Amino acid sequence: MTYLLDANVLIIANRQYYAIDRVPDFWDWLIAKGQSGDIKIAEEVFDEFAGGSDALADWASDDEVRSSLVLPEAVNINHVRRVISEGYASDLTDDEIEQVGRDPFLIAHALANPSNRTVVTLETSKPNRVRANRHVPDVCRSLNVGCVDTFGMLFSLDFRIGSR
Repeated sequence: MTYLLDANVLIIANRQYYAIDRVPDFWDWLIAKGQSGDIKIAEEVFDEFAGGSDALADWASDDEVRSSLVLPEAVNINHVRRVISEGYASDLTDDEIEQVGRDPFLIAHALANPSNRTVVTLETSKPNRVRANRHVPDVCRSLNVGCVDTFGMLFSLDFRIGSR
């Protein structure tokens, strides 16, 4: 199983519980799991935090981080279209497409191999939301794509402080 990370997984981890300068084991573990293929980040998602000016962006600028974690494939545009039309709505306006951001790309990468890829996000299910307001877990569910939160992934991959 390959876990595909949403940007919020890394942003919140750095801000709230696994700060890069305080829990480097977590960040080293991510690199190791990227090298083994257990964890990947779509290029479109990686760009969301790599261009910033904080510790996370600095970490992302390291060549080893990029080469280990970025998923080495282009997104299938037909999968992106399917995610948008079946997961959000077939008639989204330009403003709504901007609102959903890069989430359709993340989900489309998982849709390319749904039996071997799971999306990891900190968004929570809000099943009553519609159109561009839908959350990643609900869109994944509509498309039969697996979706877990950070801690579900950490448990599944047996993360431990001091482990690789």
